[in-house]
Amino acid sequence: MTAPPRPPRKGQLPALTGLRFFLALWVIVDHLVGEGHALEPYAQMLPHPFYMIVRGGYLAVTTFFVLSGFVLARTYGHMEWTRRNLWKYAVGRVARVYPVYLLSLLIVSRFIIAAKVDHKGWLVAMHLLLVQGWFVGHYSVGWNVAAWTLSVEMFFYLMFPLLIVPLRGGGWVKTLATAVLATFLVRILWKLGVSDNLKPVIHLADFLIGIAASNVFDLLTRKSDGPAGAWLYVPGFLGVAAFIAYPQLLPSSIDLNTAIRPFNALLLIGLGLGGGRIARILSLRPIVYMGKASYSMYILHIPMLWWAVLWPIPHGGEVYVLAVLIVAALVYHFIEEPANLYLRARA
Repeated sequence: MTAPPRPPRKGQLPALTGLRFFLALWVIVDHLVGEGHALEPYAQMLPHPFYMIVRGGYLAVTTFFVLSGFVLARTYGHMEWTRRNLWKYAVGRVARVYPVYLLSLLIVSRFIIAAKVDHKGWLVAMHLLLVQGWFVGHYSVGWNVAAWTLSVEMFFYLMFPLLIVPLRGGGWVKTLATAVLATFLVRILWKLGVSDNLKPVIHLADFLIGIAASNVFDLLTRKSDGPAGAWLYVPGFLGVAAFIAYPQLLPSSIDLNTAIRPFNALLLIGLGLGGGRIARILSLRPIVYMGKASYSMYILHIPMLWWAVLWPIPHGGEVYVLAVLIVAALVYHFIEEPANLYLRARA
């Protein structure tokens, strides 16, 4: 393999944007292949390792968390944290997630109004304020069950300025030490008695290793003869796939998320560097566009599923997935991106 052209220090890394599309699609398919769900017959036809991978779509969420740390470090890592910049950063983060999230709640508003649950006012407020990830295990409503991840992201956004200042610009020793700490942080937190239900705290490990991965990317791109990305993203992908397909390979002392965390970091660094057929495919314009629409795919697919189950039709699962892709593309173009730009401009 020959080294690819050096990507810009800042700006778009198209293969990572394209990856977001397949991660979001993985989550959506996972929600359709469970017992009694629309695409279960297709999943049951797969060889067991591939079935395990398809059913492991929930693990795409942890890859998104690592990607969040990586991208924020690429975008804001060298910014001076003045009061003005801090305000622009905060508005930008809210503008990025809240308009489409509010749309998702509007889509399920009929079901929220009709729900007969205790403490509904508290539940609605919790969802509007994006704090539901702190109360996992204390409520059972699923108006938009995927949105717990947004409350985790909001915590990451809050913590990022505090984490990036001591971590940015580090050499190999500091960067690798951070990566090792992030890899085993969840095990340490469990030993200290931190509940797995405190999702924002537990998943901070994924965000932290994303920041470390960004530092590695910086260190590798300082020289023009750095490695081709395929040397990193291929073993990263294979490592993630192997442990999801064969979790019995792991010792009892290592959980699946801990095992795949460093491989997720390798995957993102390699795709950021580019090179190789997979990176080129992920960089194709239609895939990159759907990668940009991946947030709308992810946050709207459960609200759309509430309505889809009311109208059972032949091949409903396939029609539903296609509908999610079309709606997400339209929402990204006409709502998500315009609202994002408008709110940032108003700031």
